[in-house]
Order: sequence, then structure tokens, then C-alpha cells
Amino acid sequence: MQNTGSSEADEKIEHKISNNLRGINEQSRNYIRDIVVLINREIGINKILSIILFGSQQAGKDNTIVSDCDLLFIFKNRVSDHHIKEIERYFIALEIKHNFKEPTSKLTRNVLGVIQQSTGMFVSHFLTKRKYWEQAVFYKIFRVNKVFSAMFAPRNIVLSNVIQNSTILYGDDLRNIIKPKIKISVLEMFRSTIMNLFISFFALLIAPRKELNSIKYQLEAIKWSLKASNYYCFEDSELLNKIVERFISFEKPKAQSKAKKFYFLFLKLRNQPLNDLRFMLQCPFRILKIHIKAILFRKLTKRNITKTIFEVKEYNILQRDFPIRY
Repeated sequence: MQNTGSSEADEKIEHKISNNLRGINEQSRNYIRDIVVLINREIGINKILSIILFGSQQAGKDNTIVSDCDLLFIFKNRVSDHHIKEIERYFIALEIKHNFKEPTSKLTRNVLGVIQQSTGMFVSHFLTKRKYWEQAVFYKIFRVNKVFSAMFAPRNIVLSNVIQNSTILYGDDLRNIIKPKIKISVLEMFRSTIMNLFISFFALLIAPRKELNSIKYQLEAIKWSLKASNYYCFEDSELLNKIVERFISFEKPKAQSKAKKFYFLFLKLRNQPLNDLRFMLQCPFRILKIHIKAILFRKLTKRNITKTIFEVKEYNILQRDFPIRY
């Protein structure tokens, strides 16, 4: 009788989120449903305020073979940290089951655990509480290293992208709560530069170990650089193809051909990730260039950094100023 009740509750929950899963691929839909059923059985869905899907697994986004499934669960404050940690250990098994994480050896876990704990990269679930969300406590929301995130993470750009580029799967829409706390400054771009360079050099360091699949980290570093820089320039969350077009246009005419080759290979490798040493060696330079172009663009357009960062603004750009010189 107890199993019947639990099954009925799971069906009701699945029905509630099913409409918001339209257009999302089958792999992500099945993973999300299993996660929600797990939480309902271990904690109770009534203790969750909101489930947010953000990033590339949304319908019509940049989903590729290297994409993870970014889910943010916001729990009520009364749920203990211990209880949250207890259920989190089941998540990894579900990520492996649904092919969002590969089974790894102890060596691989130890090596990659450093960068994953510092950056949240290739993590498909983030568990937090309402109070941390309302206060925009970045390291508590994404459960990353506190010191590293304080020094290097472009926190406001990441949170802005989550707010603007996300879907509410279940519960309340709490995104507007933290909008007033988010202010974008040039400091965010310096943080983004350092963090993505760190990831890029880490990928080069582990490149000799083929089983670590280091190309994925270079691809993420370039993707994050493009996404952060694009948001800094335009305050929108376009698809990568569109962002790439924008940054190619920032290049001098003679450099555009070289940039096109790099970005074409970048997009190709996202669908067919193979270690390409030549590409990987170019990544740190390209990361620097992406961020410098973005900073120059914002300075050139004389856009003021405003408190309301979600408005569409006109850009007054003189033709003679383009492409941006580097």
C-alpha cells in the first residue's frame, strides 16, 4: 500500500513537470524524472521550492555530446545540510546511468575532482537553500570552492545567465529575487579571464593522459569565455553560433579567416571531442583575445554599467571603429 502511494505521488510530480520538458531531448527528460522521483522518496518534493534547468540542455539550445544537464534545486531553509549531502551521493549514480558522467577510476576522480570542485564544471546538479539563493551566495548555490570562486569566478555574469537562460521545471519562479543584487563590472571580465585560463592550462597539463579526455575542458573554457564576454557586451544569451559570428566580426579583416578556422574547429570538436593538440595550444591565446575584445567593445560603445542589466539598449558604434583593433 505504501508503494502504491509513493508511485501515485511520483506520477503527480511527473505530470506537473512534463509540460516544461517539451522540446528537451529524451536523455535529459529521463534523467530529470529520475532525479525528481529520487528527491521525492528521500526528502519529499514538498521541501523543494524550485527546480531550474539552465544551460544547453534546454529546448533549442547548444546541446552537444559534451553537454551536461544543469539542474538547480532550491530547497526550503529547514532542510538540513546533512540531509542534502545524503541524497547528493545518489545523483552521481543517476548521472552515470543517463550518460552525463562516465564511470572513472580512483586516479581520474582525484585528478578531475580538483577542477570540478573549484569551478562546478561537468556537474549536472546543484543543491542549495532559499536563503543562499536570496543572498546570491555564489559558492553556496553552486557548491564550489569558496576561496577560488571569490577570487576568480565571474559570479554576477554566471548568475545573470542562469536567470536569463533557464526554464522553471517545478515550483516557484524565484529568479527575480536576486536581480537587484547583480551588477556587472569589468572586474567580472578579469575573473572570467583568469578562471578560463586556469582551466585551459589545466587541460594542457593533463593532456598526456588520454583517459582524462582533456579536450572537454578546453572546449568548456572557450565556451565559457564566449558566453561571459558576449553577456558583458550585449547582455543576452544567444546560441554559440551567433556569439561566434559576433566575435569573428570583432577581428581585423586579415585575422577573420584565422578566427573562422579556430571557431569552426571549436564547434566541430564539441560534437566530436577528440584531443587536438594544435587546437589546445591555441586556446589560452584565444581566451585572452576573446576577453580583451569584449572589454574594448564595451569601452568603445561607451555603455554605462547599469543596475538594470536586462534591458535592451541601442548601440552607437561608428563604422570606422570596426573591427576592434587588437
